[in-house]
Amino acid sequence: MIPERIKERFGFGVLLVATLVVVIPVLFIIWLIISKGWSALSWNFLFTMPRQGMREGGIFPAIVGTLYLVIVSIAFALPIGVMAAIYLSEYAKDNVLTRTINLAIVNLAGVSSVVYGLFGLSLFVVFLKFGVSIISGALTLGIMTLPVIITTTREALRAVPKSYREVSFSLGATRWQTIRHSVLPSAIPGILTGAILSIGRVAGETAPILFTVAAFYLPRLPHSPLDQAMALPYHLYIVSTQIPNVPENYRYGTAFVLVGLVLIMNISAVIIRSRFRRRK
Repeated sequence: MIPERIKERFGFGVLLVATLVVVIPVLFIIWLIISKGWSALSWNFLFTMPRQGMREGGIFPAIVGTLYLVIVSIAFALPIGVMAAIYLSEYAKDNVLTRTINLAIVNLAGVSSVVYGLFGLSLFVVFLKFGVSIISGALTLGIMTLPVIITTTREALRAVPKSYREVSFSLGATRWQTIRHSVLPSAIPGILTGAILSIGRVAGETAPILFTVAAFYLPRLPHSPLDQAMALPYHLYIVSTQIPNVPENYRYGTAFVLVGLVLIMNISAVIIRSRFRRRK
């Protein structure tokens, strides 16, 4: 018989190795991006327009375009995803239709982003005639993130103890009052977790914006939601694969800005989530 202490240490060792296998490559990638892209960072690089076919100047339009896409897509997807999760978790009965919808949501979370891009092209760009624009790209990205938001919100709602609902009902509250005042405040940290995951995916996607919003070279800022826009993921793809003689630090600097932008937005969401947890 193997002593339980040895089994425990072996299990911890396996978990440590698995963690290092994940963490070490990520740290190496981050170090590579920082070491090769740091020299490109400057006021001119961050806050000026591109020139000479993106061989000179900065990436300011791409930064602004990425922020527009993230803000509009999350503003569209988060309320709809939360409301759908509330209905599925609190109102819908457990039947064949509900189980089919839940299965469809899980499957949609694994659909390739290229498929969402073609869907956005067909629906928003062609059928609704929004054209290649910020609104088309943001709505496409919002639909792409809906399965993640619905799933995380539903799990957050299910994690709220049933006693919260029972106490509220016993005091004469309606179902909506119970959800509004007892269930949702406790589930907000989990809901924000879904928003954080969605922000990272929206900011880093290339295929959907390739079909619906991204411009190859646009040395100006968009003036309306119906304008095209540059975006950091597509910009990084273009300067890395389509434009010759682009300095290496320019490419890595763009990647550094993209990673930093996603990190800042995620940290902001984490701070908001922590404040809700403290209130709770």
